[in-house]
Amino acid sequence: MPRRTPDFWRYDADTPWPRLLQPLAALYELGNRLNRQMARPQPVARPVISIGNLVAGGAGKTPTAIALAEILNRLGLNPHIVCRGYGGRLTGPARVDHARHTAADVGDEALLLDAAAPTWIGRDRPAAARAAIAAGAGCIIADDAHQTYALERQISILVVDGGFGFGNGRLLPAGPLREPVAEGLTRCDAIVLVGKPTVPLPSFGSRPVFSAALEPNAADAVRLRGRHVLAFAGIGRPEKFFTSLQNLGAIIVKTVGFPDHAPYSEDTVMRLVEQAHALHAIPVTTAKDQMRLPKPARPMVDVLRVTLAFDDLSAVERFLKDRLSRVQPRRTS
Repeated sequence: MPRRTPDFWRYDADTPWPRLLQPLAALYELGNRLNRQMARPQPVARPVISIGNLVAGGAGKTPTAIALAEILNRLGLNPHIVCRGYGGRLTGPARVDHARHTAADVGDEALLLDAAAPTWIGRDRPAAARAAIAAGAGCIIADDAHQTYALERQISILVVDGGFGFGNGRLLPAGPLREPVAEGLTRCDAIVLVGKPTVPLPSFGSRPVFSAALEPNAADAVRLRGRHVLAFAGIGRPEKFFTSLQNLGAIIVKTVGFPDHAPYSEDTVMRLVEQAHALHAIPVTTAKDQMRLPKPARPMVDVLRVTLAFDDLSAVERFLKDRLSRVQPRRTS
């Protein structure tokens, strides 16, 4: 999977690449179908809420998982988060510990998630979920798990970026899709639509759609407004971060994009800092990228944090309470 979103994945791209790559997309679809058919979803002893999407790249899954963890905590359900730990060397199951772990150990996303709820990484998701339950989890949030067929779940929520949608509608690598949209929707109970839709989207049927937006941290916005900045990011779609900075009033003098989850060496950070100073600007990155900066270099780089804000928070709370009250996981053997 590409670590940067290719331009030809977009809805309005006019290029022959999707057609040329279609044979590889057909092989990808076949592999995914076989994987799904061979999987035997394993139940665990607590409700599992899956957060996922249908496209490769940043749709907003991590902020959504954090927002839902905060809701479930307010409801007294003691959620724990289970994720793969993408980009980290540990295979797990392992509880994330900021005192011991870095992004090289557990991945950048796990470190962000752990600020909202106890987080476990594991290539074997059912084993990680069972470890979380043994540690007292009242429910499990399975991050980026829509295509993780080994773990049985009671609620499946898809995150959709309103500005990107499902791209050109083709499967990897001809497009951004991890699976056909119609098939992915059949396993979905609700949609979180992040940002106003600016591209055509399919009908989501009778599924509830919860509109939301990524909002900059208020203190960060005040601090960066009117400042000249060198913006850099190693995420699926760095331009989303650059646009957020522009919208809050920062003056961008240079942008630098890195591959998604790319590690940063001290030399790389120092070059960015020196470029920023030469431009009379400050270097700024995302909270996710900050997790991958060498600790000695972090004080030299400013950060714009964002949170997911639901248009109707009470509707999300009602949905979760209703579903969790009437849908229980199967008994484990």
